[in-house]
Amino acid sequence: MLYAMYEMGRAAMTPWRAAVNAGRNAALSPMNPFFETPAARTWAAAAEVFERASRAYNRPDWMIEAAEIGGSRVPVSPETIFETPWMELTWFRREAGAMKAATGGKAQPKLLLVAPMSGHYATLLRGTVEAFLPDFEVFITEWKNARAVPLSDGRFDLNDYVDHVIDALHVLGPQTHVAAVCQPGPLVLAATAVMADNDDPCTPASMTHMGSPIDARRSPTVPNVLAMQRPLSWFHDNLVHTVPAPYPGALRRVYPGFLQLMSFMNMNWDRHVDAHWSFFEHLVDGDGDSAEKHREFYDEYLAVMDLSEEFYIQTVDEVFQQFTLARGKMMHRGQRVRPQAITKTALMTVEGENDDISGIGQTQAAHDLCENIPEEMRLDHVQDGVGHYGVFNGRRFREEIAPCMKGFMRSHWDEKADLKARPDFAALIR
Repeated sequence: MLYAMYEMGRAAMTPWRAAVNAGRNAALSPMNPFFETPAARTWAAAAEVFERASRAYNRPDWMIEAAEIGGSRVPVSPETIFETPWMELTWFRREAGAMKAATGGKAQPKLLLVAPMSGHYATLLRGTVEAFLPDFEVFITEWKNARAVPLSDGRFDLNDYVDHVIDALHVLGPQTHVAAVCQPGPLVLAATAVMADNDDPCTPASMTHMGSPIDARRSPTVPNVLAMQRPLSWFHDNLVHTVPAPYPGALRRVYPGFLQLMSFMNMNWDRHVDAHWSFFEHLVDGDGDSAEKHREFYDEYLAVMDLSEEFYIQTVDEVFQQFTLARGKMMHRGQRVRPQAITKTALMTVEGENDDISGIGQTQAAHDLCENIPEEMRLDHVQDGVGHYGVFNGRRFREEIAPCMKGFMRSHWDEKADLKARPDFAALIR
């Protein structure tokens, strides 16, 4: 019922948004004799703030058209090379001729970025992708909005997520590096452990966990405490709702993206209010550059997706209440997940000093669980001065974290083994 009411409310705002837009256009029209006055600019600014606050944001585009490699501009195009009803595996294809000229034909390692399925689209990692494009063959998991997946395509739970990570690694072949950003950390670790236990030749060469709740008992943050304070039934009864028509996933039970967004924003409500007030002032003052930066950030931040009921409830239960991976009790398809089985995959952890989502120590816990990885194949990096978002985006990430990750991955990459079994990705494009 809540989901349907939300959609009805959004639909009811449509004529108001149209009217406000018309008024904004009139205020800024050169035919309006007052269009350059402070009153007209103030009205237009207020109208844009209202329109943007009341609109529905769709999945953003990648907006990555080129990368600077070896002093040359190399065209880039996102291509799907593997797809299921729940995920697209995207390859950031760099134009072959330009790459050869820029690198002299020298091979580069493969990197699989596992994006979080936590309410935002994979495009939230645009900056992460851009940082690695000059030096790596980059791939990313793009999870699909649960409300767009018909009931006939079945359920999606933690086991399915782990299977998808394993499938993606099989598509990319041996000697792939994998990086889990936030939420997927425990599941990428589980996938790697299962592959190692089964002597899978595509077990990743290295895995990097970035701001991940590997053991959410350590330095619990506000979201961790809230998850532990309420019984699992509360989450099911209050946060899971039914997708209404006419969405393709109508009647599917989901954790709606708009509820997740409200949770995110309530954690830093004052900051968001200040940001929108500053946006209003920038518009009135004619500061186009600052206003555009605001638009770019919130176009991404406010675009959210739904999560399937089973995935969401199991995540709360296993990751934030039962801590099954950290306690050695996690199972995958009847097989116990044993991080101690990992011996040949290098391990790096990245944490932010001011992370208010995954506290210090939660990601580092991976080192304790993977007890049989040799010491020379480990690296722990705590980045000073950054919060959760800064772990995978922003200046500190580009200048300090990404170079550290690149060096670690390259030091644990067998180039000959990689090239010997590397697939022809161009042939896989769909």
